[in-house]
Amino acid sequence: MGNEKDTCTGDHQAHICMLASKDKFDEIKNLTQNPQYICFNCGRVADSDKNLCNPMSLKD
Repeated sequence: MGNEKDTCTGDHQAHICMLASKDKFDEIKNLTQNPQYICFNCGRVADSDKNLCNPMSLKD
């Protein structure tokens, strides 16, 4: 099994890291109102696991 830090799932264009690289901070604010997940790769948080490359639930 590969290094977990190298993992990226889903549509990368919708991930917080990609949105930040495009200076889409208003969109990021909308996706991080009630964070439920954290990314193993970058440490960013989001409401939905769909917006992170390698998400882990904050509730576990």
